[in-house]
Amino acid sequence: MRLKSILFVSSVLTTVIAQAAIGQVDGRNRVFQDSTLDRLVGHWSVERTMEGRTTSSDLQGEWVLNHQYLLLHYQQPHLPSATAYEAMVFIGYDNASERYVAHWIDVFGGRFSETLGYGLRNGNAVHFVFEYPDGPFHNTFTFDPVKGSWTSLMRTKNAKGEWVTFGNEQIVKTSN
Repeated sequence: MRLKSILFVSSVLTTVIAQAAIGQVDGRNRVFQDSTLDRLVGHWSVERTMEGRTTSSDLQGEWVLNHQYLLLHYQQPHLPSATAYEAMVFIGYDNASERYVAHWIDVFGGRFSETLGYGLRNGNAVHFVFEYPDGPFHNTFTFDPVKGSWTSLMRTKNAKGEWVTFGNEQIVKTSN
């Protein structure tokens, strides 16, 4: 009986120590601080070009969930809801893997939001890779410090396996 008690206490202590170690890498007490993504906080106007068509959206960027994620909320309030595009993009950081994570949730439903994007920052750009079931998709957000604006370049592979531009966004600040 004494051996079972010692093994139980040992198991509990190991679990507590492991959880404490994880908490030091990520967790409630380690908020996500990023000087580049801080520049996406506020109200923005988005001009998006996809397949030769240009559309516009409003974009609200704000830190949410204990400053663990930057939420980018795309909306088209000027269009009927049946045709408007809306998305919520949660951008966080995995300290253990030293990479960004992006969960893109939009009006196209669960099938298209099940893939997480993983990203790396290079200067004023964060490059995300999404490995969708129908092929890889890249999305690079780049901040232009001179203009104070952003671009989002989206690329995918075509049927021949060549990288092509899927879409391009120009993101201009409208207010804080």
